[in-house]
Amino acid sequence: MTPQPKASHFINGEYVEDTKGTPIPVIYAATGEQIAVVHTATPEIVEEALASAQAAQKAWAKMTGTERGRILRRAADIMRERNHELSVLETYDTGKPLQETLVADATSGADALEYFGGLAASLTGEHIPLGEDWVYTVREPLGLCVGIGAWNYPTQIACWKAAPALACGNAMVFKPSETTTLCALKVAEILHEAGLPAGVFNVVQGMGEVGGALVADPRVDKVSLTGSVPTGKKVYAAAAADMKHVTMELGGKSPLVIFDDADIENAVGGAINGNFYSSGQVCSNGTRVFVQKGIKEKFLARLAERTKGAVLGDPQDEAVNFGPMVSERQMEIVLGYIEKGKAEGARLICGGERVDRPGYFIAPTVFADVTDDMVIAREEIFGPVMSVLDFETEEEVIERANATEFGLSAGVFTRDFTRAHRVIGALEAGSCFINSYNDAPVEAPFGGVKASGVGRENSKEAIKHFSQVKSVYVRMGDVEAAF
Repeated sequence: MTPQPKASHFINGEYVEDTKGTPIPVIYAATGEQIAVVHTATPEIVEEALASAQAAQKAWAKMTGTERGRILRRAADIMRERNHELSVLETYDTGKPLQETLVADATSGADALEYFGGLAASLTGEHIPLGEDWVYTVREPLGLCVGIGAWNYPTQIACWKAAPALACGNAMVFKPSETTTLCALKVAEILHEAGLPAGVFNVVQGMGEVGGALVADPRVDKVSLTGSVPTGKKVYAAAAADMKHVTMELGGKSPLVIFDDADIENAVGGAINGNFYSSGQVCSNGTRVFVQKGIKEKFLARLAERTKGAVLGDPQDEAVNFGPMVSERQMEIVLGYIEKGKAEGARLICGGERVDRPGYFIAPTVFADVTDDMVIAREEIFGPVMSVLDFETEEEVIERANATEFGLSAGVFTRDFTRAHRVIGALEAGSCFINSYNDAPVEAPFGGVKASGVGRENSKEAIKHFSQVKSVYVRMGDVEAAF
């Protein structure tokens, strides 16, 4: 397949090009080579997308939930049928191994379309009896939504935002990250093929200025962003100026707590999933791995042994299970953090360097003897860098785990389920795990607390963030008044 899309944007049911926009090169992270190019949305393209979404939304909202759901479920079926093709494109877009994208990206997007397609017909109000009088409620769409995606899961994020928004009767203009521009176009194409009316879901490319124009437009009722905390604060403030609804799914520096009674193999597996899946480019990663002192060296030895199982190479080869950083810039950022870890005195267990091959590969890196004040223990790295910290008591590790501005995820490994629930209950995080890490089924809410964001994606909770409730009081008798 050729990664080059038919055009840069998808608006009003068709591909649209405007070469007056600044070119955005698409770089294959496994080789560093340019494989495609798209163009930034000009103000005319942004206007076309917003106008078409606004024009299409009211008719879409008037369709029954069953009708809307049928289209979303049909799109899910198409996505599953084309999973291999979409996974190859995701690998070109992100550099993630095909072994991973085949099971984690388009499939996850299809799950979201299917789940919210199934919910669409169930979005009813309620009847509240008040003696002779009564109140009824109606769940209504917000209107025109803007979705802004991150670069690590371009297909999944487009679907995670589109599916609940469309199920509720909204229209959406989606801007993917300028680093991964290809996959959202295919999502739009599939939705249209499944019967979505033209204009209901549009994709425009661009950098921050395009996102800013979308967020600031007075026609926009809701903004859903996946991105970094600094970007989230700017977008949140811009949306607040016009009282727009927001969902912010931001970053983290999440704790993974491993007690001395944990199953070592499972704990090591959880730490690997929470640090090295997608080469560490996952917002919920448990990058602060707290290991109780009694099993520390045993844990580190087994972890070092299992990291030897990382197979680096061409991500399109299904035998490869560890891919490159998404971009040269991200690789340089991660290498900078690795140097800071070395300089601050953390003990390097394995990795710690760029791999000598084409592309943006960094070896899986583990630091031990990390302390809470080290930069690698405080700042989100977004790469394959694990920090292992010692702890002695439950009370101590809870206090240290919570000593961060972030609060996206947290995990606990222990055989003592009473302790597991007690500790998870005390950790300040939105998406948590017991004897597991980084599971994200569409049926479960996903999102953070503190600086890690507001609102929730997935599950029935997402419906609340893409709809609003109207209440209607019905008086059956005469109206009494003072005069």
